Amino acid sequence: MVTVLIVLFYFLFPALVLYLDKKFHIVNKIGPVVICYGVGLLIGNIGIFPEGFAKTQDNMNTIVVPLALPLLLFSLNVKAWIRIAGKTFLSLILGLVSVVIMVSVGFYAFGKNIPEAWKVSGLLIGVYSGGTPNLASIKMALDVDPETFLLTHIYDLAVGAITLLFLLTIAQRTFLLFMRPYRSGDREEAGGKQRTHFEQFESYTGIFSRRILGPLLLAMLLSVIIFAMAGGSSLLLPESIQMTFVILTITSIGIGLSFVPRVNKIEKTFQAGIYLILVFCLVVASMADFSLFTFESWPLLMWIVLAVLGSLLLHGVLSWIFKVDVDNFLIISVALSMSPPFVPVVASALKNRDIILPGLIIGIVGYAMGNYLGVLVAYVFRFLG
Repeated sequence: MVTVLIVLFYFLFPALVLYLDKKFHIVNKIGPVVICYGVGLLIGNIGIFPEGFAKTQDNMNTIVVPLALPLLLFSLNVKAWIRIAGKTFLSLILGLVSVVIMVSVGFYAFGKNIPEAWKVSGLLIGVYSGGTPNLASIKMALDVDPETFLLTHIYDLAVGAITLLFLLTIAQRTFLLFMRPYRSGDREEAGGKQRTHFEQFESYTGIFSRRILGPLLLAMLLSVIIFAMAGGSSLLLPESIQMTFVILTITSIGIGLSFVPRVNKIEKTFQAGIYLILVFCLVVASMADFSLFTFESWPLLMWIVLAVLGSLLLHGVLSWIFKVDVDNFLIISVALSMSPPFVPVVASALKNRDIILPGLIIGIVGYAMGNYLGVLVAYVFRFLG
């Protein structure tokens, strides 16, 4: 009975947080991910779990992330983001290059003091090219130890909060010291019909209406079928690479189905995927032990600081060299490292609504690219030793 109640809590609490997120400014300010992590850490350290409950937690994590991935990708509009060419696409490439370089530097600087550092490199590439969904996916793909994963993500949240404060306050003025300002000629559109779709991707309004819920349930069933196909096919491979195959296969099928209009136009699939990612955050945080956070983990913290701040600075320098304006550089950095929900927030601080749509599109593209890039970099470092 206790197990059933806790599992229900895992699924109901994130829904409550999402509801309160739209009702109370303080909840929105803290953010659903941080709240789910905080509550997860709390319930995981007060001794309420029955014996053997860790197996249930592992099973939930194995299920929710592969189900979330296709839902996040169904709404991807490749034709729209292909139209975002020029400086925006260039800034995307420069951002990815910067992240790979800085994570690589950190691997050789701090990796010797971190168990399975090659897996951590994949996590960092994933989170700084697509945010929490990619972090969760790569954890599954690389079979990252839950304690290592949790330390990585919590340190990322802490460093990310400081970085976000910088981006919202003095980042624009700082980088304007050597970068050129945004001009009206830098504006790039992806088609007027796309604006409403992307600007509303956070809204859960009407999700239980008959018009939306029916197709959404079919999309979720499709996600289950994709998971089953990928999981079944993986049984033909060695066990050591089965989960990697599952995650990359699900990612590929999800992108492929985004080209099917009847799938791509289903409303609220992205929101459903984010909800499942919040369930994952709550579950994985509740598996943590506060004793993990010791001075011995400082190399991981230093690696994350280098990855975040170093890649931001390098991205700025490369953008200056290639004459990318400061606003496009900043919004792409936010879209990649903090995910789409932060794009409108930073765009508002920059007083530039023109960059919202390109930022949202690139952020969603990051979800698609990050899994491949993170797994690739991880296995390269595993090979290099």
